[in-house]
Formats: sequence, structure tokens, C-alpha cells
Amino acid sequence: MQFSVFWLIFYIKMQTNNLKNYLHLHLIVFIWGFTAILGALISIDAVPLVWYRMLLASIFILLYFLFKKKSLKIDTRIALKFLFGGLIIALHWITFFGAIKVSNVSVALVTISTGALFTSFLEPIFFKRKVNYVEILFGLIVVFGLYLIFKVETEYWLGILLALISAFLSASFSVLNGLYVKKYEAATISFYQILFGVLAITIYFLFNGNFTVEFFQLKPTDWLYLIILSSVCTAYAFIVSVKLLRYLSPYTIMLTINLEPVYGILLAVLIFGEKEMMDPIFYAGALIILFTVLANGILKYKKYKIG
Repeated sequence: MQFSVFWLIFYIKMQTNNLKNYLHLHLIVFIWGFTAILGALISIDAVPLVWYRMLLASIFILLYFLFKKKSLKIDTRIALKFLFGGLIIALHWITFFGAIKVSNVSVALVTISTGALFTSFLEPIFFKRKVNYVEILFGLIVVFGLYLIFKVETEYWLGILLALISAFLSASFSVLNGLYVKKYEAATISFYQILFGVLAITIYFLFNGNFTVEFFQLKPTDWLYLIILSSVCTAYAFIVSVKLLRYLSPYTIMLTINLEPVYGILLAVLIFGEKEMMDPIFYAGALIILFTVLANGILKYKKYKIG
């Protein structure tokens, strides 16, 4: 009897922890949806925006380490791994904000939701799983959804292309960190990847002479939005999202991230109004993409549950 009660308590505790992790993930996804809004509100271009974001975020995470009195020591081999991840996340953010700048929040967020399907193709490579041919079919359906969007929003073709690249980079980044988080702390991964990302952009700026007086003369509202973006939407969200990879699979994370366009588009319509209102065919294509990714996730969940 006592043994049964023990396992019942243990089961309830595990279920509660899983629910907390999943709800925490949804909070992070909502914050990421708001990230797109901030990207549209900030007046500077995508690359300087990402530089400021990563610089300020690395400072916030460093302060977190100092407050917690945690060590930042890593060896060279690990540093090279985090350098690669930092380059990927920097390019992901540059293409993401670039997509918003040349199109709008709705187009960028719907297109980037294809990241879950990219993840389903990348996971078998990194985690040595078999490719599911149903996912290839889903991929083709998503392409059809993108075709509908492109058909009615041809002026946003560059934004769609940049968002697709960003989605692939995001999927690659999620899968890589799914491997890293098994061996290293989430905060350590986050700090070094963001730090290496901002260092890479800094070197690029130095060679191109981008650091001028005007570069550092930002509007007060830009500074405010950048601080929110780098602290809440980056330092906090980044550490937690990487930490959640300990408890949730990369695919589950990527699948839930597909609610980002839902949150983001609703916020964008509320904030920007008519600028974010799109042709009905756009929303048809968006629904095809979102429902396809959702269906893929449900089938995968059932397969793992049965297995």
C-alpha cells in the first residue's frame, strides 16, 4: 500500500513538473511573439539591431553569472562548439529581423513557423532516427501553403525567403542545443553563444567601418525597446528555452514555437492595425502551414506514445 502511494505521489509530481515546463515554454513563445513586434518598432536596420541585442543580452547574462557566483570556465574544444552555435543564432536573428524589415510581422512569423518541419528532417541526422516519409508529404503541403502566400503577397518575396532561411537556422540551432544541453548548463551555453555571435558581428563591422558616431546615436524609444528585447526577450527567454531542452524534446520545443505567429500576428494587428491586415488567401496559406505542422506533431506524439 505504501509502495503504491509513493508511486502515485511520484507520478503526480512528474506530471506537475511536465505541465510547469510546458506552460513555461508557452510563456517563452509568447515573449518571442512580442520580439517580432519590438523588431518592427525599433527603427535601426536588422544587423545593427542584432548586434545591440546580443551585446546587451550578453551583459545581462554575465550579471546573472556574477549574481549567482557561477563559473564561466570552459575548455577550447567546447568553446569552438559554442562559437558555431553563436554564428547560427546570429544569422538566424539577422535573417528574422531582416524579414520583418522588408515585409511585415505577419509574413515573417508565418513563414518562420516552417522551422518545426525543418527540425523533423534534421533530428534523424543528429539523433540517428529514421526519416518519416509522412513528414516529406507534410513538407510538400507546407510548400503549397507558402505558394499561396507568395501568390498574393509577391511584394514580400524577399521577406519570405529571409524567413525561410531563418527557420532553417532556428531548427539547426534547436537540434544542436538539444545535444549540448545534455552536457553543459543552459546559462553557460546561452552566454557563450550570444557572446561569440556579437563578437562575429563586431569583427564584420570593424572591417566595414560601420562603427561611426551615428551608429551609437539611437532614439530614446529604440534604447527602451532594445533593453526589453535583450533582457526579457533574449537573456531570460534564451536561458529558459535552452534549459527546457533538458525536459522537452527539440521537436516539442519547435512545435510549440509554431504558436509564435498566432501570438505575434494578434499583437501586430492590435498594435499596427491595417498595416498587418493581409489578403484572405494569405490566411488560408498560413492555416495550411500551421495545421500541417500541428498534424505532424500529433502523429509523432502518437507514434512515440505507442512505441
